Amino acid sequence: MNFEFHTAVPGPDQIKDEIPFSGELAKIKEERDQKIRDILTGRSDQFLLIIGPCSADNEPAMLDYVRRLEKVADRVRDKLLIIPRVYTNKPRTTGQGYKGMLHQPDPKKKPDLIAGLKAIRRMHIHVVEETGLTPADEMLYPENHSYMDDILSYVAVGARSCEDQLHRMVASGIDIPVGIKNPTSGDLGVMLNSITASQAPQMFLYRNWEVKTYGNPLAHSILRGAQNRYGQNVPNYHYEDLRRLYNFYEERGLKNPAVIVDTNHCNSGKQFEEQVRIAKEVMHSRRNSGDIQKLVKGLMIESYLVPGAQKIGNDVYGQSITDPCLGWEESKRLILEIAEKL
Repeated sequence: MNFEFHTAVPGPDQIKDEIPFSGELAKIKEERDQKIRDILTGRSDQFLLIIGPCSADNEPAMLDYVRRLEKVADRVRDKLLIIPRVYTNKPRTTGQGYKGMLHQPDPKKKPDLIAGLKAIRRMHIHVVEETGLTPADEMLYPENHSYMDDILSYVAVGARSCEDQLHRMVASGIDIPVGIKNPTSGDLGVMLNSITASQAPQMFLYRNWEVKTYGNPLAHSILRGAQNRYGQNVPNYHYEDLRRLYNFYEERGLKNPAVIVDTNHCNSGKQFEEQVRIAKEVMHSRRNSGDIQKLVKGLMIESYLVPGAQKIGNDVYGQSITDPCLGWEESKRLILEIAEKL
């Protein structure tokens, strides 16, 4: 094998001992996890909003963002349950470019994955400490979930990962909701197959162990749009798309049918301002169909302090260094409008 083995990585227990998540914070997470579970199982009429930057590239700006988010979350808490996107792993289609804070705690410096593991764990803990909002992150590397499993309240499996066997099997052993995106091709059957596998018991090799899981009934879909064979964006958030997904769920008999609509990526064609219009259209579809209202449990929105995106090294505080995001003022208005439409 053409590998260079650089440094042995401390195990999850070792990192957790070094950077503990206190019992007081664990209680906050337990209470929020139950509320999220109640939404996805239909016991609560609250609506989920998973919102935050495309990638959480530095802790000061991320904490600034979630402090503001917490104030708005308190205003709409009767209708919305807000989960901050604290995404520390960035998938790259070509394998090139900034791969997130896990790889580079400082985007301007060389990768340091052990320092990255510690930095992202600290940041997630600080989010909960300062705001009481328990975060979401993407499970880009299934083997790394054990470093964060005591903190996160929501996990996403990305469009490039939804067909991967290990992602599906690890999702089946996670005890919080796992949202699984449709693949970049847009094939809903692939996404639903992944949900089926994630909801079923599995046995496989994981972190040098033979493990058994019991299935995750909270595995559900995320619609993020697609690309056709010509590279053109094909959105899948319209009324007809949601109705079609509802029918697919009915045919398959999956547990707790649910979808989160991702308002960015191929749904917006990465035209970040379109997220406002897309969110409003999805809310309109919910009002016009009881079936769609039951199915659509929330929205995923990319938002940061400053609108748009920048190149690494420009040093605009609170602006995305990956995909462009809504700015804070637009995001705040949209959150309040979504709450009104409920």
